[in-house]
Amino acid sequence: MNQPPSSNARPAERQRVRRRRFRRLRAVALVPTLLTLANLVCGFAAIFYAAKEVGPSKVFGWSNLTVAGTLVLLGMFFDGIDGLAARLTRSASAFGAQLDSMADMVTFGVAPAFMMLRLVSHYYGPEHYTGILGPDADNEYAKIIWGVAAIYICCTALRLARFNVEVPSTEEEAHRWFRGLPSPGAAGAVTSLILLHEHLYVITYHNAAPERFAKWSSLFIPLVTLLVAMAMVSRLRYGHVLNRWIRGRRDFAWVARVVIPIAFLAWWLQPALAAVFVLYAISGPLGYALGVMRLRSHGVAQ
Repeated sequence: MNQPPSSNARPAERQRVRRRRFRRLRAVALVPTLLTLANLVCGFAAIFYAAKEVGPSKVFGWSNLTVAGTLVLLGMFFDGIDGLAARLTRSASAFGAQLDSMADMVTFGVAPAFMMLRLVSHYYGPEHYTGILGPDADNEYAKIIWGVAAIYICCTALRLARFNVEVPSTEEEAHRWFRGLPSPGAAGAVTSLILLHEHLYVITYHNAAPERFAKWSSLFIPLVTLLVAMAMVSRLRYGHVLNRWIRGRRDFAWVARVVIPIAFLAWWLQPALAAVFVLYAISGPLGYALGVMRLRSHGVAQ
């Protein structure tokens, strides 16, 4: 005949359940964590400057959107080296992966979407308009633009969550290809176009851009934002720039080809940045199309 559990056994069982439910994080890698937090602060600062009225700032006289875009790119730098620091110090962990995704959500999700919305609000709103287009606007186009920004943020969150679930390890071999456009690549495409826009507005048009320039900005940049959002949640394959094309030993011709974009970046920074990020964004669908063509030609040959 089974005996009922004693009263002393019940507290002990509850303690075991409590220990299983709440696990203490005993140690955190200092350098990778600080680099990830630097990425997060860059994203927050980018949103702060983007929220200001479009115009010159106190940072080198750049426009507020230029400062915001530069901070997103700086966050991208910190995001690139925090994983490298974790591997070099052998301190990669699940905690670091989760923290990295949270920082990326701000820097590569919220910040670029808000920058796009702020830019279009400046040109699309009435004269001296300082507000932000939103779902409470009195016209359909403003609501659509806000919806594009919301879709971009949602796709970034889905992309980051899927990456955490699907990537099996932190080893380099597991990071040579991405499924879907990485969130830094999507943010780079949107941000670099905004930086190019601000550069053209100040340098080429001397703060007096023609009306067609405003129309181009209000249509093209939101369209790119929507397309890269769809690319993030797609199954298109994208190469890891650092692990696949830069690390390791390369022949002389490869080194010579790398010098060309570096030279363009040195002389024409904003156009070259926009070209590099946009080309990377379309490399996924382009690679897929070329693969389908090769398969079809191979089938015809057989």
